Amino acid sequence: MRHRHALAAMSWDDARLTAHASATPLKPSSVPLAEAGGSVLATPLVAPAAVPPVDRAAMDGYAVRGPGPWRVVGAVMAASGLADHLEDGQACSIVTGAAVPPGTTSVLRDEDASRSGSRSGSGSGSGSGSGSGDLVAGPAGTGRHIRRAGEECAAGEVLLRAGVVVDPPVLGLAASLGLDRLTVISQPRVTALVTGDELVHRGPSGPGRVRDAIGPMLPGLIARAGGIASPVAHLPDSRDALIEALASADAELVLVSGSSASGPADHLRGALAALGAELIIDGVACRPGHPQALARFNDGRLVLGLPGNPLAALTAFLTLGVAALHRLRGLGLPVLPVAPVPGGIACHPHTTRLVPVRVGPQGVVPVGHGGSAMLRGVAGADALAVVDPGPAEAIAARLLSLDPGARPWGV
Repeated sequence: MRHRHALAAMSWDDARLTAHASATPLKPSSVPLAEAGGSVLATPLVAPAAVPPVDRAAMDGYAVRGPGPWRVVGAVMAASGLADHLEDGQACSIVTGAAVPPGTTSVLRDEDASRSGSRSGSGSGSGSGSGSGDLVAGPAGTGRHIRRAGEECAAGEVLLRAGVVVDPPVLGLAASLGLDRLTVISQPRVTALVTGDELVHRGPSGPGRVRDAIGPMLPGLIARAGGIASPVAHLPDSRDALIEALASADAELVLVSGSSASGPADHLRGALAALGAELIIDGVACRPGHPQALARFNDGRLVLGLPGNPLAALTAFLTLGVAALHRLRGLGLPVLPVAPVPGGIACHPHTTRLVPVRVGPQGVVPVGHGGSAMLRGVAGADALAVVDPGPAEAIAARLLSLDPGARPWGV
């Protein structure tokens, strides 16, 4: 294994920075809209044409010209148009999204319209058919309920910068621009290996039996962080089995749980050495989650060693895994918001503490049950408070989101 001898545990902040810098962004590719969700724009989103391309009705009702009342001269459906200009005092029935006829000064909403004539009677809505010859009246200020050409964007306008995550509104915007493909950095593939002879996957823990709590967490964490998870693989405490699984993993990031410490059943470092990996991080000065590790193969694949205790594994993923995945996706390292801690949180003199907290209008409040093997506290929390080392209590802390895909909240 290529590494610095006797690597010291990194500070928490340095570990995040190092994990982010150790990854290489994936290459951009052009993909259909149906495959672009969750990816990241590799190039700006530019409008190829004005949207809308023509003036359109924003409501069902009547396109009218001039002051009312107006005589109905026809109808415009979404895919059709009126050949002639509207003249003063004329109206035509129209549906939302249809191009308004030339000469239209406003659109009178159906619910504001009263119509009279042989086809509809008085005081009714638009009725059936075009109602040609009927009179329609109602309030219709100039320009009301018309979406003007180019109102949303002009041709050539940059709408979104590169580096924006493609979520459902972005997909809808791209479709409204008439685009069928996007140039993106696709989501990284992530393989999760959970090791341990003592683990069981059904029923409760017992003597010599520990229910696996990490395996069920990892797919959701990976998805929230923007990765694509393969099915979790369960391995025995075997160096050979781990070597084989690492060598064959077809993913940009490989997670290994339960083999990152230095006990007799912890084979990660030996397996990495056998495969010629570079050990980049060997322990992080944080609690919980100290025995985490990050290594890199010659082909660029990253291996993240997660501790075997559930909360420690979660904090390690949020510390190193999220940082690496952001870089693989071409994203910067997330900036953590700062919140007050009205009641204070005790600092550790040398180690960063990661404390489950709830976020409220006055700041954050610890929820307790924050031991490395406990998930009760974090299950009811909004975030982890990052409590920097110090001699006393912290009255403010940075917040590490438990949902790495969520947009930062204001505190």
